[in-house]
Amino acid sequence: MRVELRNGFASCCSCFFSSGVFGLLSLSTVNVSPQKLSLTDLKEKRKMLQCIFLLSDSGEVMLEKQLTGQRVDRSICVWYWEQAISQGDSSKLQPVIASPTHYLFQVLREGITFLACTQVEMPPLMGIEFLCRVADVLTDYLGSLNEDLIKDNFVIVYELLDEMIDNGFPLTTEPNILREMIAPPNLVNKMLSVVTGNSSNMSDTLPGATSSLIPWRTTDPKYAHNEVYVDLVEEIDSIINRDGVLVKCEIYGEVQVNSHLSGVPDLTLSFTNPAILDDVRFHPCVRFRPWESQQILSFVPPDGQFKLMSYRVRKLKTSPIYVKPQLTSNAGTCRVSVMVGIRNDPGKTIDSITVQFQLPPCILSADLTSNHGTVNILANKTCSWSIGRIPKDKTPSMSGTLVLETGLERLHVFPTFEASFRIMGVALSGLQIDKLDLRNLPNRPYKGFRALTKAGQFEVRS
Repeated sequence: MRVELRNGFASCCSCFFSSGVFGLLSLSTVNVSPQKLSLTDLKEKRKMLQCIFLLSDSGEVMLEKQLTGQRVDRSICVWYWEQAISQGDSSKLQPVIASPTHYLFQVLREGITFLACTQVEMPPLMGIEFLCRVADVLTDYLGSLNEDLIKDNFVIVYELLDEMIDNGFPLTTEPNILREMIAPPNLVNKMLSVVTGNSSNMSDTLPGATSSLIPWRTTDPKYAHNEVYVDLVEEIDSIINRDGVLVKCEIYGEVQVNSHLSGVPDLTLSFTNPAILDDVRFHPCVRFRPWESQQILSFVPPDGQFKLMSYRVRKLKTSPIYVKPQLTSNAGTCRVSVMVGIRNDPGKTIDSITVQFQLPPCILSADLTSNHGTVNILANKTCSWSIGRIPKDKTPSMSGTLVLETGLERLHVFPTFEASFRIMGVALSGLQIDKLDLRNLPNRPYKGFRALTKAGQFEVRS
């Protein structure tokens, strides 16, 4: 079985982090060699994760959290960063790596590397998914992820890790419960901490949801207006070769829910065509048996915004737009021509179209213009063509000349063009919501539905 990461998420069919189903993979499955330990060592190290490090994009250790009595030295981070440099890009490293002394789990988010260590066999998806949960919670608390935010909110980050993992085992990972335990950072809290000298945001009382049968839901919320919104958010991944042939086209999608319902509501969501879905992955609130038997989602929702499920739709036969690059080089120059247009009209406006490509190292200068939109060449030699919407009266095109290094007659390294776009109001997979039923509510709620498709890894080879 293959482990895939999508925007930092471990994706494995029928593997659910919070349901306790972790035994689908072992570390030996992902081609790392287990360390030989004696019986005494195994008794002493019968833990899960031993340490978590947060590394900046330069390899600096911003935060270290020792989880057990077996302290992990920071030299493991030096070894990891040497491996990342040797690969040229830390995102190209496998999510599970075997060092001479430890197994390492790594997840990269917004330039921040979340690194966890262990010395014993454990389900690798558990380590990967826990790091993804940590990244999600920090993003939810801090608004985004970057080095300055983590350093400015060091106390909150450390308190969150204290609650999320205990002695190497995941404990409380639900954002709703964590928000009741630890207040998110705001200006008032920062001013109070300066005045009182108390920098802790911990609550004095334990949230009621920690002892509830529904731990993901806030205890007895009440709203004057009950409402629930369901969004289908999809990303299309596509690879088109230099001959214009579609090599790969698939969709990664999420069902996102924003729920503001009083009491303990019971929801049932059904689709008109659930058979097209692959690799489904659910929030812990979803009852698996109704999905297995009838392919409907039955659940008691968390309070607020959450991801109900994710899925894939494979082997799509066409893409919504086309990008046609042409490069011809001779006598030390290269002529570039790129055309963009609509291949398969989705029935909704395609906007925010951008085409980017990296100039090869042998390019000394570039002179590029377009008949629609703006062309910019960034400091890292990335050419960005912002198109916006495709006009009805002409086909957007970009053309120009690249000057090669002295001594080179022709261009031997051809760039890959990456496109991004957004389509509001349509799910390109064809997935449609049939109905949403709500029970155990005092009055009739408002229900809203939306759909959005955007480009994921949309690549065109030249």
